[in-house]
Amino acid sequence: MKKYLIQKSPFVVPTTDGKLIEEHHGIVTTNNPAISIAHMIAPPLWKEPYQTPEFEEYTYIISGKKQFIIEGEIVILKAGQSIKIEKNTRVQYSNPFEEPCEYMAICIPAFDFTKVHREE
Repeated sequence: MKKYLIQKSPFVVPTTDGKLIEEHHGIVTTNNPAISIAHMIAPPLWKEPYQTPEFEEYTYIISGKKQFIIEGEIVILKAGQSIKIEKNTRVQYSNPFEEPCEYMAICIPAFDFTKVHREE
């Protein structure tokens, strides 16, 4: 039995907002509930609703900028910066800028739509 797994075919999550989400490891792709690793590209002027996830989320910005509103505080990250947001923290992710934002997101435990708790 191999002690490693090379991911050559990430799952492309269907979206309606123009955002590219490629899950490399996680519940859907590798049946791993412990961690998810996803490559994402958020288009200009993109945003998600506020949410209070039941998992930690780490974000590393590859290019562009991304805005986070964390418990009311605005934080803007640019390429080369990263952030850890604790579970059960109210947050809104967005790219209010004129250029795309490419980044990696890691969730522990893995991202799960039933545990993200997005607001309407």
